[in-house]
Amino acid sequence: MAYEMKYREDADVLTVILREKGKLSHAEEVGDIIVHFGDDGRPLFMEILKTSKIVPLMVESLAKKEVTVA
Repeated sequence: MAYEMKYREDADVLTVILREKGKLSHAEEVGDIIVHFGDDGRPLFMEILKTSKIVPLMVESLAKKEVTVA
């Protein structure tokens, strides 16, 4: 499955579109990640704030197979 991604350099935000269709219901924020949900409760898209700091850490952790959830 391929996801569409959009990066806004001015805001340092990466948006990952998980589904193209659905009516936005609400969003939940966990640290620097915001997940937007449809009215069916399934995720529509997510935003990764401070992308230039977060994504390299994610890639490094995945490469080492060490994932920590704080």
